[in-house]
Amino acid sequence: MARYARWTALAAAAALLAGGCSSGSSDTGKEDTGDKRSGGASSGLPASLTGQDPDWGRCKGTADSPAPGDGWQCATIKVPLDYAKPDGRTIGLALIRSKATGGNGKRLGSLLFNFGGPGGSGVSTLPSYGTTVDRLHERYDLVSWDPRGTGASEGVRCRDDKEIQAAEEVDATPDDAAEEKAFLEDAADFGQDCEKSTGSLLSHVSTTDTARDMDLMRQVLGDDSMHYFGISYGTELGGVYAHLFPKNVGRVILDAVVDPTADTVGHALNQTQGFQRALNDYLKSTGQDPKEGTRKIADLLDRLDAKPLPTSSGRELTETLALTGIVLPLYSEDGWPTLTAALKSAENGDGSALLALADGYNERDASGHYGTSSHAQRAISCLDDKQRPTPAETRKRLARFEEISPVFGDFLGWDTAGWCHDWPVAGQYDTPEVSAPGADPILLVGNTGDPATPYEGARRMADELGKGVGVELTWKGEGHGAYGSGSDCVDAAVDSYLLNGTVPKDGKVCS
Repeated sequence: MARYARWTALAAAAALLAGGCSSGSSDTGKEDTGDKRSGGASSGLPASLTGQDPDWGRCKGTADSPAPGDGWQCATIKVPLDYAKPDGRTIGLALIRSKATGGNGKRLGSLLFNFGGPGGSGVSTLPSYGTTVDRLHERYDLVSWDPRGTGASEGVRCRDDKEIQAAEEVDATPDDAAEEKAFLEDAADFGQDCEKSTGSLLSHVSTTDTARDMDLMRQVLGDDSMHYFGISYGTELGGVYAHLFPKNVGRVILDAVVDPTADTVGHALNQTQGFQRALNDYLKSTGQDPKEGTRKIADLLDRLDAKPLPTSSGRELTETLALTGIVLPLYSEDGWPTLTAALKSAENGDGSALLALADGYNERDASGHYGTSSHAQRAISCLDDKQRPTPAETRKRLARFEEISPVFGDFLGWDTAGWCHDWPVAGQYDTPEVSAPGADPILLVGNTGDPATPYEGARRMADELGKGVGVELTWKGEGHGAYGSGSDCVDAAVDSYLLNGTVPKDGKVCS
C-alpha cells in the first residue's frame, strides 16, 4: 500500500492459514547482561508525559478482538498529537503487556513488538504471538501497542461496511478510460472520507510520529534502552527509531526487512518480484513449471476480469478479489495446499474458496463487517510518502511490471497511482532516513522466499544503518518472516542475541 504497495500486510496475516542450520561463519561478538547506560530522553517533553504511571488493569475485549487470557494487562498513555507542540493536545495510545516470567533478578526490561502493516493492532496480536516468544518472556516484559491511528489508539475509519464492500466492485486494474476514471475517483473519495472522519489527526500519524511515541513509551515503561522486535513494516519503524534515537538502541531485531532505499515505485517493483518469486516456488512444489503455471493463473484472472465467478455466498469473485485471495496463502508455506484447492475450485467455476481467502485478508467477517487496519495503513503510508505517481507515468511503467509478473504486475503497477491519488495531506519523504551511527548492533533477519518484503531489503537496511550497526542473518526459507517459522537456527540466533547479547557474525546463513 503506497510505501509497500497493496500487499505489505501484517506479519500476522499468515496466521489465518497456519495451523536444520548451517552457518556461513561462526558466531562472534560481545555478550552483556542488559541495559548499561542512561537512555537519552525525547527532548522538550513535559514531565506530565514522561512521568506517567500507567494504570495497568484487565484487558477488555471488543467485537473484533476478544479479551486475552490471564497474565495480560492493558493501559492507556498520553502522547502529544504534534511533537512540535508537546504541551498541546494529547491523544491516547493503547498498550498491552505480560510481565517477565523468570523472576530471580533475570528481567532485562521491556521487549516492544510491532507486527507490521502499517495499521496493525499490537494489542490484539501480541497475546496470540506469546507462545512463539515464550523463551523471551522469561527475561522480558512482552509489550505492544496500537500505534497512533490504529485500533484503540484513535483508530482511523474512513468508510462504513457498505461503502467498503461497494468499493470492492471497482476494477483495480483498469483496462479503459471509464474503468480508470472510476478507479481514480474512488481513490480520491477515500482520501476525502478519511479527512472528514479523522480531522487533524490525519497529519500526525507518520512513522516518525510513531517512532517518537516509542521513545516516550520507553521512558514511561522505565527502560534505559529500547529493546524492540519489529516485523515487516515494523522494520522500517525500527530503522527510523534508530536514526532518531541511536543512543537509546538496545537489543533490536528486524525480521522481514523493508528496503529503506526504495521509493514508491521501487517498493512496488520489489514486491512484484517478491510475490512472483513466491508463486514460482509454490508452483515448483506442486510439480508445475513456473512459467506455465503462471500463465494458467493469469488466464484465470483475465477470465474473471471479463466475467466474475459466482460463489456460495451470493457475492461474486472479481479479478481484484481473486488476486487478494491468491496473495494471502503466499505469506506462509503452510498456506500453499489451501491455494491449490482454491485455484482448482475456481477453475471448476466456483469462486467461493478464493473469495473466503480474500475476505480473510480484507478482515471481512461472516456478517459483512470489515476491520480497518487497511484504512490506517493508507493514512500512515500516504503521510509518509511524498511521491504521487500520475496515471500517465503509471501507464508508461506497466510493461515493466507485467514483464516481472503477468499475475501481480498490472495490479501493483496501478496501485502506485491509485493508493495516494489526490490525498488531502502532503507526504513527508521519498525514502526514510535510517542511518544510526553510534547505535549498538541491530540484527536483521532476511528470508530468501519472502514475498512481501523481498530478501534483498535486509542487506540494504544493513548498509543504510551503517557499518557496525546493521548485522544480517539469512534464512533460506519461505514465507513472510523467519523467526518462529520452523528454523531452529534462526530462532537460536535471535534468542541468543536478545537473551545474552551475543551478536552473530554479519552474513550468517541458516538453511
